[in-house]
Amino acid sequence: MADTPPTEDDHWMVIGGRRWRKTDPCLPTELVEALTSHLGRGRSGVGSAKRREDEEAVTRARRRVDLAKHGLGERGIRWWDDEQNARLSRARDALRDLERLDEHD
Repeated sequence: MADTPPTEDDHWMVIGGRRWRKTDPCLPTELVEALTSHLGRGRSGVGSAKRREDEEAVTRARRRVDLAKHGLGERGIRWWDDEQNARLSRARDALRDLERLDEHD
């Protein structure tokens, strides 16, 4: 962990005039890639389920998006307020939960 906390700009990005929390920079690349893959699948699943008007599938896909976003540090506890080990543990737990979803899909 850095001696000095990141500046406000290091926590957020602005897209289309909206402020979004950045992905936790302490996460290893392979973990970010796995979580991002689940995020993309979840977002795609939301769109597909909405077009089919399948509310149960929308709920499941939104759960995948939410787990991925929490794992990436983009939702939930602000990553810059927490210890690095807790952040890594939270991301790994999210990925484990996402992989369990695959077992039931």
